[in-house]
Amino acid sequence: MSSHIQIDQRSRLLAEEVARKIDADPNRDGLARVRALCTRWLAAPSASPDLKRWQDILTRPWPEIRAHLLDPSEEGIRLRQSSPFCGILSPHERWRIYKEFKRHDTHTA
Repeated sequence: MSSHIQIDQRSRLLAEEVARKIDADPNRDGLARVRALCTRWLAAPSASPDLKRWQDILTRPWPEIRAHLLDPSEEGIRLRQSSPFCGILSPHERWRIYKEFKRHDTHTA
């Protein structure tokens, strides 16, 4: 079973990969998908307050959005738990990170 710290670390690795992928796209096409997903999630009755925070963040320029996505603070950790960036990475990219994290975590345990 993974600890909260391990889950937060893995979430940070995923966020870093998302940021690299968006950085590599000069048009930042992924941001439109993220904004649309955030809007859809906010329409649900059970939407978390953090989604409203994301909606506000997503109105800003990419460098500011990126800073929030990678923020190591408690707020950054909390925001990544309800991140609308989940569609940016392919399943293959996510599983690669999960496997790398698990291998690294096994070697450091």
